[in-house]
Order: sequence, then C-alpha cells, then structure tokens
Amino acid sequence: MGLMSKLMGSEPGGQAEEYVELDLDDLETASGGAAMNVHVAEVSDQRDTIDIKDAVYDGDLVIADITRLRTNDRTAEHIIDELRQVADEVDGDIVQKGDDQLIVTPTGVGISRRKLGQR
Repeated sequence: MGLMSKLMGSEPGGQAEEYVELDLDDLETASGGAAMNVHVAEVSDQRDTIDIKDAVYDGDLVIADITRLRTNDRTAEHIIDELRQVADEVDGDIVQKGDDQLIVTPTGVGISRRKLGQR
C-alpha cells in the first residue's frame, strides 16, 4: 500500500465518513490572536481594491484572484498599479502569480521570487 493510499484511503474518491470536519472555533489562533491574517479576494472591478487596500494597511496579507480582469487589460493594469502603490506605501511587496493571482503583503513581509528547493 503506497503513501497516498494510506492518506487518502485504498479506494479512489474515498467515502465521506472517512473525513473528519475540524471545528476552527476550537483552535486558539482562530479566535483572532494572530498577528497577521491572510485574506483571499476576488477582483472583478476597481471597487474590489478598496477591501484589499484596507487589509494591507491593517497589516494583513491578501491573495487576490484576478481571473475576471483578463478581458479588460486597461482595467487590470490600473488595478495592479494601484495595489503596487499600496505595497510601496506600506513597505510591503506585491507579485503576480501566473495570469490569475496577485499576492500583496503588508509592512515587513517580502515575497521570494524563487520556488522552494531551487538554488
């Protein structure tokens, strides 16, 4: 039996009763004691940047799905430039991952441009 079979069960797809739902309310870090939160956002127009900027100014990291912006390049460029300015203002970082994600970090958090394991 392989490692994946041990983790996922011996039958493809697994059964619902094999999984245990975790109650995050029981975890201490879920109660707001974290120094920084990671937010996931979807950006479809200019208005969506307001919440992202607020989160970064508050010291949180944001992973933004920009899939919906591909159809309008001018809007996408404007939104990316606006978020880049926010990252610069707070001395954070910003990177675009592929065509569909932006990662914006707060003060003191940098994003490595190399994947783990690469020298």
